Amino acid sequence: MMRTRPLKVALLGCGVVGSEVARIMTTHADDLAARIGAPVELAGVAVRRPSKVREGIDPALITTDATALVKRGDIDVVVEVIGGIEPARTLITTAFEHGASVVSANKALLAQDGAALHAAAEANSKDLYYEAAVAGAIPLIRPLRESLAGDKVNRVLGIVNGTTNFILDKMDSTGAGYQEALDEATALGYAEADPTADVEGFDAAAKAAILAGIAFHTRVRLDDVYREGMTEVTAADFASAREMGCTIKLLAICERAEDGASVTARVHPAMIPLSHPLASVRGAYNAVFVESDASGQLMFYGPGAGGSPTASAVLGDLVAVCRNRLSGATGPGESAYAALPVSGMGEVVTRYHISLDVADKPGVLAQVATVFAEHGVSIDTVRQQGKDGEASLVVVTHRASDAALVGTVEALRKLDTVRGVASIMRVEGE
Repeated sequence: MMRTRPLKVALLGCGVVGSEVARIMTTHADDLAARIGAPVELAGVAVRRPSKVREGIDPALITTDATALVKRGDIDVVVEVIGGIEPARTLITTAFEHGASVVSANKALLAQDGAALHAAAEANSKDLYYEAAVAGAIPLIRPLRESLAGDKVNRVLGIVNGTTNFILDKMDSTGAGYQEALDEATALGYAEADPTADVEGFDAAAKAAILAGIAFHTRVRLDDVYREGMTEVTAADFASAREMGCTIKLLAICERAEDGASVTARVHPAMIPLSHPLASVRGAYNAVFVESDASGQLMFYGPGAGGSPTASAVLGDLVAVCRNRLSGATGPGESAYAALPVSGMGEVVTRYHISLDVADKPGVLAQVATVFAEHGVSIDTVRQQGKDGEASLVVVTHRASDAALVGTVEALRKLDTVRGVASIMRVEGE
């Protein structure tokens, strides 16, 4: 039997995502009520600019006092889509203290203070759900923390930022340079006026911290994630990738060490074989590849950003939280029992593609090979081209630690025959 008294929802933020959440709550009200077992009512909307016209939203619901809204005491669920650290953090903890569960899309806050937010939710016996924080409409958080709860996840490898994937895809498919591809992404609305958070990997790093924490039952903060942007990727890098049967993606990689005693989380551009499923992810789409003991390899794919996809994930969480509210239960909270140490980038083991500018004369290859050998880095393939006294030397290694590779490159720079290191890129996904 459906309960007639509605569950009350407070919405913090009414931008691209928030306005779409409000629209779906209104247009799909009957379906949501049937799925939840009670109607849901938008009880208030906190915004910064109250004078802005918000189509479909009763002006009487608009307020600039978000604190008063979450303190009302009759709010069942707070939906937070304002982003940033403050005031979002204080508003969420205040909501818990005043009896509301929370649905959030705030990746930056969850990556920085997820443990404290989970603790506040648990202390007040409330839910904290955040499917929309990582990959838009793609169901990923719930499969990791519920569907795969009985499995052992070893690696999460993914494209989790649509802007960067659009830019790199354009560079690969059309031969465009970085700035040209970025300009197109901006014109189409995929890139912000200031694209730094995307192209420098900050957005993906926050998502990697959240994914690693859930996958490995270990607290992983944003500061634990190695981050490298993609602004230095060139057309020459794509040419080299094609010669290896690869393409280039900005990847978020979370993995257990081979001995299982530690974990790492990192974001950086990488060459990935064309045979890997992630290589075929085009445009502004996201995809995440999960490897685990029992289920093997799983891939989650779909639109990773935008008002409608993100709102879909928010509404999915809203339905789950409301159902919990009706049954007097709470869903899964933080699982950090494993408490594995998070290793630094120096301990990461992978393959490398190194492009060197060298003198075109006898003995150069032997010198370079000796440096690699002295640092314990095994060479897989070498390609050399040159004329008029100058040459390029491309070295692809077998698997080696990042620390060993750094030492190798430092030694190479000291050789008189090495004019410079044109590029270094990791090779993943094999």
